[in-house]
Parts: sequence; C-alpha cells; structure tokens
Amino acid sequence: MGPLSGYKIIEVAGIGPGPFACMLLADMGAEVLRLDRTGSAFSVGRAEMDVLNRGRRSAAIDLKNPDAVEVVLRLVESADALVEGFRPGVAERLGIGPDACLARNPRLVYGRMTGFGQEGPLAPVAGHDIDYIAMSGMLSQFGRAGENPLPPINLVGDFGGGGMYLAFGVVCALLERERSGQGQVVDAAMVDGAAHLGSMIFGLRAMGLWSDERGTNLLDTGAHFYEVYETADGGHMAVGSIEPQFYAILLEKTGLAGEDLPAQMDRSAWPAMKERMAAIFKAKTRDEWTAIFEGTDACVAPVLSLEEAAAHPHNQVRGTFTEVAGVVQPAPAPRFSRTPGAISGPPVPAGTHTEAVLTDWGFSADEVGKLRAAGVVA
Repeated sequence: MGPLSGYKIIEVAGIGPGPFACMLLADMGAEVLRLDRTGSAFSVGRAEMDVLNRGRRSAAIDLKNPDAVEVVLRLVESADALVEGFRPGVAERLGIGPDACLARNPRLVYGRMTGFGQEGPLAPVAGHDIDYIAMSGMLSQFGRAGENPLPPINLVGDFGGGGMYLAFGVVCALLERERSGQGQVVDAAMVDGAAHLGSMIFGLRAMGLWSDERGTNLLDTGAHFYEVYETADGGHMAVGSIEPQFYAILLEKTGLAGEDLPAQMDRSAWPAMKERMAAIFKAKTRDEWTAIFEGTDACVAPVLSLEEAAAHPHNQVRGTFTEVAGVVQPAPAPRFSRTPGAISGPPVPAGTHTEAVLTDWGFSADEVGKLRAAGVVA
C-alpha cells in the first residue's frame, strides 16, 4: 500500500520518459492502466524484461479506430490522471486531448510529456535526449577540457528532466486538486526539466565561480580532487574530496600528506596535481584502493559495474536493487516509513489484461466482446 494507493492513472503507451514517470507512480502504489497499441508490444527488446513497464496492467487499443476514442473517454471518467507523450496536437487530433478529457472529468490531471514543450518554434520538431539537453545548455557542461561534450547517456533529458518532472508535476496537480476540486494540464518538457536540473550551475556561473570552458571547474573533472582515476588493473576510483577535511584524508591515504603542496583551490596547480594523482592511483589495483579508503570520509569510491553495484554489500543491506521474474533491477525509491512502495508485478506484453481491466473499469462483458470483434481492442 504505497503512498499513491487508491489513485487511478491511464498511461497512453510511449517510450522513455513517459513509461519512466508511470513506473514511478506505479511503484508508489497507484493503479496505472497502460493503453498499448494493438499489434505492438511498444517496448525495447523482450516485453517481459522492459523494466520501465513494470507494475501495471496492459490493455491493447487501436487509437486510430474512431470507436477507440469513446473507450478512452469512458476510462477517463473514473481516472485521476492521464499521461501521454505524443507530439503537440496529436492527442487532440485523435480526440483524446485535454479539452475532450476534462469535459468528461473536470477533476482529471492531464500529464503531457514532450521534448520541447507544447508551444514554441521547436514544439513540433522531433528530437531525442541528446537534442533536448543540448538545447537546455546542459550538454555543453559534460566532458573534459579540450574534448567534445559527452552525453551522460539519457539520464538528464529522458529520465531526470523528463519522466521525473512529469511524475512530480502529476503528483503536485493531484495535491492541488484536493483544495480546488479541479484538474489541470501538466506540460512537462525535457528541455525545461534539463535546464531546471542545472539551477545550481547557473547560480555558480552568475557568482563567477563556474567557467563556460568545459572540464575546468570544480565538479566537471577540472579539479584533481573531483576526478575519476584509472587503477593498475584497469579499474577506476571516483574521487570527490571537496571539503578541506576530506581533502586532507585524500592526501594522507595517497601518501602526499606532509609535502609542500599548492593550496587545494589553486586552480593553476590543478593540472599538475591531477597528473600526480593519476600516477599514484595507477600504482595499485581498484580493490587495493577500495580497502585503503573504505570507512573513511575521503569521499572516494570504486567505480562499480551494473552487476557489481547490485551485489555490493551496502546496496544489498539497503535493498537498493531487487529481482523480479529473474530480472535484476532498481527497487522503488524513495523510502517511506509507513506506506512503502512496491513492484506489483513484472512488465507484460501489450494487451495481456485487456478484458480484465476493461471489466474492472466499468465495461460489461458484452461491451468488451463487441469492442474485440470490431478490432478496437485486442
């Protein structure tokens, strides 16, 4: 019984940030009905291993069939929220846009997930995570000095700036509805979210503490005490010894304590200090360095693979990862003391629960049979 238990949400199937947002909502106890396309699993690879689709039931519906519109609008009548990730205007053309849905249910929260938002010159243009974070200014900040910007896979646009903000927006609108009794539209754009994630960087830049020159700053591998170093066995150690007291431990453990060293924040000395650190870390294996720093406040940690992260003793004690239907995956987060989130089931192929969910949401067996015969649902 997670904190969102009792809320009913319709997910119009998509890829990336939309499913991630709905996974978050489902992990927290919401009943999420996923409306998949007929004839398509709409997932990457094997449907039963597509972790983003975990924890909800699936009904397959042909949204291009005119009769499908009435099915969706009937579902909307008893829903708390609907989430869609079409390009601007597509949901309206299908007949399931905000106006049509809110006319059926004025208390509905209508969540929209796009890259560039619902308006603006780029609103109708296609893109992917890499494009959205480029337009937000954030991509320019990732990478080493003198090298091309390095995309941080699709964590900043799709999931951090996209799905997370969409889920946050939906929950905020549901909370506000308790006061006003009215639903509203949540316009979540990955460009907006990615830019918002960079709020601290914009603040540091305004204070003159952040340079536009990539890879020269405190947190972007410019500093020798905030860097990833290779070890003797080809592994890596992540060093984040920012505070003076933590930096002192770093110097002690690397054998540099007591030397006549430049001041920690002397930026002119950072490149030379980085070379020294690189040579020192290269002299021992990752496991040796892990043992040296373990339990200290140096803020130094081994860089783990996905498999290693799931097996690490700390993550195991915390239950950071779990296994569902043979697939190792992150467990629901964050934690709640009274109403913990949970994964209610593994991902399923499109349409697995069509008849059951339509019946549960108010359709009669006869109506479901007619919809199947007409090819509206499958």
